[in-house]
Amino acid sequence: MDENKTADLEAMARKLRRHVINMIYTAGSGHPGGSLSAADIVTALYFKVMRHDPHNPHWEDRDRFILSKGHAAPILYAALGECGYFPIEWFTTLRKTGSCLQGHTDSNLTPGVDASAGSLGQGLSIGIGMALAARLNKKTYHTFVLLGDGECEEGQVWEAALTAPNLKINNLTAIVDYNGIQLDGFTRDIMDLEPFIAKWNAFKWDIIEIDGHDMGQIISALTKAKTAQSKLTVIIAHTVKGKGVSFMENNVDFHGKAPNKAETEQALKELA
Repeated sequence: MDENKTADLEAMARKLRRHVINMIYTAGSGHPGGSLSAADIVTALYFKVMRHDPHNPHWEDRDRFILSKGHAAPILYAALGECGYFPIEWFTTLRKTGSCLQGHTDSNLTPGVDASAGSLGQGLSIGIGMALAARLNKKTYHTFVLLGDGECEEGQVWEAALTAPNLKINNLTAIVDYNGIQLDGFTRDIMDLEPFIAKWNAFKWDIIEIDGHDMGQIISALTKAKTAQSKLTVIIAHTVKGKGVSFMENNVDFHGKAPNKAETEQALKELA
C-alpha cells in the first residue's frame, strides 16, 4: 500500500480518536477504551475498504457494517461524521435526550448506522441475515461485523459462527477487536477465550491474524477477506484497549469512564 495513503489513514484514525475523547468528555459518560482500540479498523473500513455513499445512506448496493460491540458507538459516529453522513456538530449531543447519537447505535435515529445495538452477542447473527439477503436479492455487497473479545463469551456468537459456514455464506467478514479487556477486568481472568483461533477454526472459518493498529495489515486483511469469495473469514485483530492515550492503554478503568478535564487535555495532546 502507498505510504502516503497509509499516512493519511493513520492521520484520520488519530482525528477520529480525538473526536471520541471530546464526545465522551462532553457527554460525561461513555466507553473510550473500546472505541480507541477499534479506531484503526473503523478508519480502514470507512475511508478505504467499504463501498458506501454518505449522500445516500440507504443505497441498496452499499457494503454493510455492524458494530456488534455497540457501546463503542463513539468511534462509529466519529467516522460517519467525518464521512459526511451528518454534521460533526452533532458530536456534542452524544447521549443527550433527543439526540441522534445515543450510547448504543440506533439505525432508526442515525444516518449511516446499519444495525441497532444493545445486548452484546447479536451482531454476527444480524450480519448473517444481511448476507443472506444479499444472496436472495442477487446483490454484491459485503457485510462486515466488528465484535469485541469480551462479547465472544456470549453463546449467540458461537451459534452464529456455527450457522454461517453451514449456510455456505461467503459475503460476510467477522472482525474481533481482541484487546484483552472487558467491563470489569481482563478476559483471561473472567472467561478465558483461549485457544481462540482454534475455536474459530473448528467452526470452519478461515483465520487472518493481524496487528489491529498496523494500517497496512488491516487494509490487506480486509481486502483479502472481502475478495475471497470461496471463504468465510474472521480477522483476529490484536489491539490495545485505549490505544493512543497513555493512561488509558490497558487500563480497565477506562472501559466505560469519561475522562475529566485534565485527562481530556492530556489525551488530546497525545493524539495531536
